[in-house]
Amino acid sequence: MSRITKRNNSSDELVNENIRFKDVLVIGPNGEQLGTMMRREALEKAYEYELDLFCVAPQATPPVCKILDYGKFKFENQKKAKEAKKHQHITEIKPLRLSPVIDKHDFETKLKHAKEFLAEGNKVKLDMRFKGRMMTRIEVGQKILDEFVTAVSDIATVDKSASMEGRTMSLVLTPKKK
Repeated sequence: MSRITKRNNSSDELVNENIRFKDVLVIGPNGEQLGTMMRREALEKAYEYELDLFCVAPQATPPVCKILDYGKFKFENQKKAKEAKKHQHITEIKPLRLSPVIDKHDFETKLKHAKEFLAEGNKVKLDMRFKGRMMTRIEVGQKILDEFVTAVSDIATVDKSASMEGRTMSLVLTPKKK
């Protein structure tokens, strides 16, 4: 054995000495099948190439192991995962708080903010807070939320309809797909 280095692996990675199967199907470093062999033989073969033995399919019968440079393999996978993460868009839920006694100008300002958030591809959560005796006039708050929904209906759809949670009535708007 020309190479007797032990790599720092977590217990869930099946590499070199962590492989505990009796027989394994071995694939060479160039993709050629080397056949089924004992684990010890497969490890010796990998050490001949000065590479690692990595179990790519532990569920298979017999388990499939490949001879490769594990450090390079792990680095390439991390690089691919990082690249994939770069291209995904995370949708945020932007909150807007309204009141049943909102003035027209304030309503238009909140509407403008909601349209900006929706144009960016974010969801908007509208919260209608009821204070004191306003709880007796929930229909007024419902009417304002309905006006808001109709004002943004060209660019958004209701994801979660209006529901009461304590003293707050909430609904969620989602941008329409283009």
